[in-house]
Amino acid sequence: MSRARALVLALALGILPLSCSAIPGGDETMRPPGTFASPSPLPRTYPWHTDILAATFWVGEVLDPDAPDGSQRVSTYDSRWMERYGGCDGVWIDQQCQTEQRYEEDGWWPRHVEPRMNPFYLDLPFDDVNDDSAFAMRGDVIPWAVDPGYAEHVGDRSFSLMKNRWVQLRHSGRTCYGQIADAGPGVYDDAGYVFGIDDRRPVSRAFRGAGLDVSPALNGCLDLAGLDQLISRVDWRFVEAEDVPDGPWTRIVDDDPWVR
Repeated sequence: MSRARALVLALALGILPLSCSAIPGGDETMRPPGTFASPSPLPRTYPWHTDILAATFWVGEVLDPDAPDGSQRVSTYDSRWMERYGGCDGVWIDQQCQTEQRYEEDGWWPRHVEPRMNPFYLDLPFDDVNDDSAFAMRGDVIPWAVDPGYAEHVGDRSFSLMKNRWVQLRHSGRTCYGQIADAGPGVYDDAGYVFGIDDRRPVSRAFRGAGLDVSPALNGCLDLAGLDQLISRVDWRFVEAEDVPDGPWTRIVDDDPWVR
């Protein structure tokens, strides 16, 4: 749910130049206060973020057509997200993409579209590509920024260190896994919450203070309270790909870190 979606779409249409001149490179004042996990070579264990309010979003949703971050037809990493996904992650009703409940017998898979990307997706409030503050600090706060495959791209704004990273989620005795596909909600440089080791609360007060959005597949898998209710709270943490068990979330695995 990133405010950068409009920027991404404008870039894709060639009507807005991408400039890194506004990035405050290395400015210590851009780094948030807090305690972060020290970057280190793999293997790595990440801390849990507990009791976090979860919202639900979906590919093709238009929350507010007049808001720069009000459409899920694009994501902060993909100006053609809906097209590449395979269409509306739900069902078309009155020319609007509405989501639909997911069921265990389907593996929580959508019934009206055959996805070409992982339907177990989510976002977190750290847009490491389009938000100037987040981009400037990403090499310092993202633990895997020092890992091979990432370290050489820290200064490359066309490469995301967040896109497709795996997240483990828990709710009411259930455990599910998903991949990051967007950024939000509400704030886009909340490093203290996303990467901190002190279980701090999200900075944003939007959407009742929700700290992440999850897809309909994750909503069903975790047995959250409805697709349009801001009630359920989850625990979440980053995990490495090799620590993700087989499940419906591994039927399709997204592995493209480039911004499209």
